[in-house]
Amino acid sequence: MGIENLTPAEGSTSNSKRVGRGQGSGMGKTATRGQKGQKSRSGYKRKRNFIGGQLPLAKILPKIGFHSKNVKPYVINVEKIKAVAELEEITMESIRGVHKIAASVEKVKLVGASAKDLASKIKDDNVTTTGK
Repeated sequence: MGIENLTPAEGSTSNSKRVGRGQGSGMGKTATRGQKGQKSRSGYKRKRNFIGGQLPLAKILPKIGFHSKNVKPYVINVEKIKAVAELEEITMESIRGVHKIAASVEKVKLVGASAKDLASKIKDDNVTTTGK
């Protein structure tokens, strides 16, 4: 059996309607489009989301979802976590070494009374202190 011998299953195909071929065919004159209205005219094309003059579903439903581009920093209190204050160079990797931070955290802010003194140790743009 080759591809040239394949035929569609019996009953799966039918001849298309031959509209507008005279009154005797039963589909003449208006060619099954009806008498009047937008759909009977030539060139009619309905928009994809058109629901017959009703307010479209996309406008009825509430707008949801928003992803802010502003990255809020993860705040570390230097008074409570002394290991961060004792680091020689403060970078994201060195902070991750002494304090458990999620992998998704992109920025860190050091707060506390002694945080201003650590500004000279910071070597990473993603780490900031208060009053820097």
